[in-house]
Amino acid sequence: MTDPTSTPSEPEEAVVPPVPPAADAAAPAAPEAPAAPAAPAAPAAPTVNPYATTTPAAPSAAYAPAAKAPVLSIISLIAGIIGIVGSFIVIIPVVGGVLQLFIPAAAVVLGFIGKAKEPAAKGFWITGIILGFIGLAIGIVSIIGWLGLFAVAGSRY
Repeated sequence: MTDPTSTPSEPEEAVVPPVPPAADAAAPAAPEAPAAPAAPAAPAAPTVNPYATTTPAAPSAAYAPAAKAPVLSIISLIAGIIGIVGSFIVIIPVVGGVLQLFIPAAAVVLGFIGKAKEPAAKGFWITGIILGFIGLAIGIVSIIGWLGLFAVAGSRY
């Protein structure tokens, strides 16, 4: 500070004390209870079909029809397998050999029909034909064997 009688070359700045914060006049009020939820608004009618496409669909490629199952060739294969597995029937004299001819013959016939109509199923029909011929051979050998056995056995008496 300077002498009051002297004149200052610069004016002094007035010092202003900071203002204290104002005290709240009223205490905070209790929070208001939340209002009941409003009923939902009725949905508006759709103006556009949500399932409609905006652009026409591109034409799809035509699907090829499902391939026809090779039924005759499969039946030929199954009949050939049954003809081989069921060949034990030949133990019945003569009748067993005759019965052994039916299912393998069906395997052979269906195999050749399958060859003509279903050439793509070559594995099925060729196996049916082979097993059918093996079954037929078993049946024919059985018949010849039983008839020969009866002929030899009948001549001794």
